[in-house]
Amino acid sequence: MEVTLLSLLAFAALLGWVWLAVFRGGFWLCDQRLAGDAATLDAWPEIVAVIPARDEAQTIARSIGSLIGQDYPGGLTVIVVDDESGDGTAEIAREASGRGGVDVVDGAPLEPGWAGKVWAMHQGLARAAELAPAARYVLLTDADIDHGADSLRQLVARAESGTLDLVSLMVRLRCDRFWERWLIPAFVFFFQKLYPFPWVNRGRAAAAAGGCMLVRRTALERIGGIDAIRDRVIDDCALAAEIAKGGRIWLGLAETSRSIRGYDGLAGIWNMVARTAYVQLDHSLLLLAGTVAGMAFLYLLPPAALIAGGLTGDRSALAFGAAGWALMTALYLPMLQYCGLGSWRAILLPAVACLYSAMTVSSAVRHYRGRGAAWKGRSYGAPSRDNGNGT
Repeated sequence: MEVTLLSLLAFAALLGWVWLAVFRGGFWLCDQRLAGDAATLDAWPEIVAVIPARDEAQTIARSIGSLIGQDYPGGLTVIVVDDESGDGTAEIAREASGRGGVDVVDGAPLEPGWAGKVWAMHQGLARAAELAPAARYVLLTDADIDHGADSLRQLVARAESGTLDLVSLMVRLRCDRFWERWLIPAFVFFFQKLYPFPWVNRGRAAAAAGGCMLVRRTALERIGGIDAIRDRVIDDCALAAEIAKGGRIWLGLAETSRSIRGYDGLAGIWNMVARTAYVQLDHSLLLLAGTVAGMAFLYLLPPAALIAGGLTGDRSALAFGAAGWALMTALYLPMLQYCGLGSWRAILLPAVACLYSAMTVSSAVRHYRGRGAAWKGRSYGAPSRDNGNGT
C-alpha cells in the first residue's frame, strides 16, 4: 500500500484524536456533574447572591424567582445590580423582589479600567458586605439563569465537603432552535476540550463558568477582591485562575440549572463567540493562526482525506480519514446526549468546527477594526498589563 502525503497527514490527525481521547483528562465523557451532593450538614452557611444585570428585562424576574424559591435551609440574600439598563430591568427586578429577600442596587457609571460586568459585581459585593457581612459564600450568577430548586444545596454541599474555594457550574444552555441545536453543544464541547473539567477538579487547570459561581468569601478576600480581575472580559476563568493559586476549585455540568437566554439565530451565536474569542487568544495573530490551522487539521482533514482517498483510490488516506472522523464523532456523542439531541448530529461536527473557526477570525477582525469585545453597547480593547494577573 503506497504511503502518500495525504495518508500521512490523515494518520497524524487520527493520532491527534487518539491523544485527545486518552490524554486530555477524559474531557469528552461529560461525567463531572453536580448531582447527589445535597447531603445534610449540621449547619447550612449563609449565602449572598450577586446578580449583575444590564438590559435583562426578559429574564431577570425568572432568575430572581428561581433563587427566592430555593430549597435551601440557610440564610440567603439576593442583590441585583442594575448596570445602567435601558429596558426597565431595575423596575422588573423590584417587582420581583416584592416577595422579600432581594435588594436592587442602581449601578454607578462605569469607571475607567473596569469591564462592565466586573464593575457591577464589584458594586454588588460592596453592598453584600453591608447587608450580609456574615455570609460564608457569595454566589456570583448571571441574570439569565434559572436555578434548579436544589442548586444551592448541592453547591454548598460540594464546597463544604471538599473544602473548596470555588464551585462553578456550566449551566444547561438553551438548545431549542435550529442554530442552537447545531452550535451550542459544540460550544460546550470546545470549552471542555480547552479546560478539561477533570483537570480543573484535580488542580491541573483553572477555569469556571460565569453563569453560576459559588465563591468562599475568604478566598475573595485572599485575592484582594474582585478588583484583581477588574479589566477582564472573560471574568470567570480569570477569577478561577486567581483563586486556584492558593485554593481548590471545582467545575462541572449542571443537571437542573439552565440558561434561559435565547440566541437570535446564527447571528446571535456568532456575536456571542466573536465577542471573546480573540480575547481568549490574548489578541495574538500567531495564536489565531495556530488555532485556525489546528482546527482545520483536527476537524477538516479526516473527512477531506476520506473523500479524497475514495476518489483517488488512496486506501490509506481513506482508512485513516474514516478512523479519525469516526473517533471525532464518538467523542462528541456524550455532549449531544447531555443536551438531549440526536446522536446523528455528531457526524457533522467538522462543518460546525468550520463555523467556529470563522467566528474566531471575525473576532480578530472586529478587534482590529476598533470594536474589541463589544457587548450591550460597550466595547473593550486589550486588558492592561499592570494588574499582576500575568495575562
